[in-house]
Amino acid sequence: MKINSDINILGGLPDWGLIESLVNYGHKINMVEDGIQKYATIKTDKSFKKYELAVKNTLIKPFNDNIKALIISVISNEGISVDSKILLFWNASFNNELFNHFNEQVFFPAFYGGRISIKNEEVIACLDELKIEEPKLETWSKSLVENISSKYLTLLKKFGLMEGIQKKVIIHPILNDKMFILFIYWIVTIEEKTNILNSPWLQFSFFEKSYFIDRILQKKYARYFNLHYTGDILRIEPLFNYKSIYHEVISS
Repeated sequence: MKINSDINILGGLPDWGLIESLVNYGHKINMVEDGIQKYATIKTDKSFKKYELAVKNTLIKPFNDNIKALIISVISNEGISVDSKILLFWNASFNNELFNHFNEQVFFPAFYGGRISIKNEEVIACLDELKIEEPKLETWSKSLVENISSKYLTLLKKFGLMEGIQKKVIIHPILNDKMFILFIYWIVTIEEKTNILNSPWLQFSFFEKSYFIDRILQKKYARYFNLHYTGDILRIEPLFNYKSIYHEVISS
């Protein structure tokens, strides 16, 4: 597993407007011209570079040109919105193995298990178990483990998937039509399996599998993708290119 400190860094990112700027301006942004005035809560060039690298590596790094087109379309048109945060959650989960490990072992079991909240101790226990399998983590101190576990829950809150301060409560989002369609385009791109029903990424729709199938079979989505569904197999063929799908959805 590739492990870095991005969870810790992003959990403390004070201004998510930096994400929008990095998507829109990329390498043209710099601390002297943009950072000091626009990101007053980021005090030093060193801090700026730290946040910039974590944002680029975990939040907005595209798997391919198709995912890049989705990220640019959503962020450039909506900025940091409720919907764009969900897209960033999907992308961060794909890019950051430790973050996704927490999702698979802690968040989604609680989410689909009908739980109300997640305690920091659960994430700590998950990380302690992982330390047995990952030699890189053996040197992590107790305080670092506790901090990363706390920052993971903070990130879920920033993504709009939890709320609260002392006790963080799970939020169950229901994807609107726009985000449901973009999710389909996203999962088709990143999933190597041809049968989407076997994809571990299906849980990122925030639907149980049966409800997901019921929704995707609705006729209103037929203009966006072709389906081959047999009961056990679901194959999806997008009908629009990734640079235009966002505008097709919002204009319909």
